[in-house]
Amino acid sequence: MNIRTHSLAMRFFRAIGLERVAWALRRLHCPVDKSALVLEVGSGGNPYARANVLLDAYEETRERHWAPLISDRPTVLGFVENLPFKDKAFDFVIAAHVLEHSTDPAVFLAELQRVAKAGYIEVPDAFMERVNPYRDHRLEITCRDERLIIRKKTRWDADPDLIALYEARAKRLIAGDLIPGHPFDFHVRYYWEGSISFHVVNPGADAGWIPPESTRRQVHAPAAAGRERLLRVLRNIFSQGRRNRRLEISSLLRCPTCFNPQLVAQGANLKCPACSSTYQVKNGIPILYSNKELA
Repeated sequence: MNIRTHSLAMRFFRAIGLERVAWALRRLHCPVDKSALVLEVGSGGNPYARANVLLDAYEETRERHWAPLISDRPTVLGFVENLPFKDKAFDFVIAAHVLEHSTDPAVFLAELQRVAKAGYIEVPDAFMERVNPYRDHRLEITCRDERLIIRKKTRWDADPDLIALYEARAKRLIAGDLIPGHPFDFHVRYYWEGSISFHVVNPGADAGWIPPESTRRQVHAPAAAGRERLLRVLRNIFSQGRRNRRLEISSLLRCPTCFNPQLVAQGANLKCPACSSTYQVKNGIPILYSNKELA
């Protein structure tokens, strides 16, 4: 595979020991040419600048601590396990910190391969997830020999005894110093082209449990005004704003209910001429859940 995993700037800052700077710069790195059409799934409140089209499951959700959804380019609401896009509609797909939320990783990954020719997946490494789990994460994922190894979690805290030991003695050092100082070592960064090599260790396990309520409400803390302005400026500089504004999103869509590769405008909504399903468009964002997903 000839995909560049690091930009020149990332390599430079890693070489001089500034791992945190290199890690931050990864969000500006997308190894595709200017003509490539890029989709980001699970884009949330801080999408990659190079993405041309954004998809997220929810306008607001606890899973991203209620951070507001950014929709500064063509945006669609839908689920990755049933992407509302035509086959091979995109050259590249970004899935950063979203796979670990899926209850069905095999279907999730199959959909990425269906709609795109290549892509990038980023998740917390399984070790970090085991000792420092998140209440909404349903998978533990690592990479061995360029293959994703996935374990479905049957509860949010897979090893409560280990977590108790970790939190009593080591969390302050590991979560406070070690992980932030060495982020590349505690995350999986997986590039693929053509197909995704993966193995689900326990495919029959049920990861569809209801996440427990937090002991305290975790609310998104808005970024400092200066940092938010900087992120907005960087997105504007590195995005293809003019191209994105001209993009006809309807030409990329398919019906998520019957998979018909055509949706037509009907007033303020979109309608499938094959199965007659109608999808709302709210504030310019098509809401493309299948009839089954809405039930």
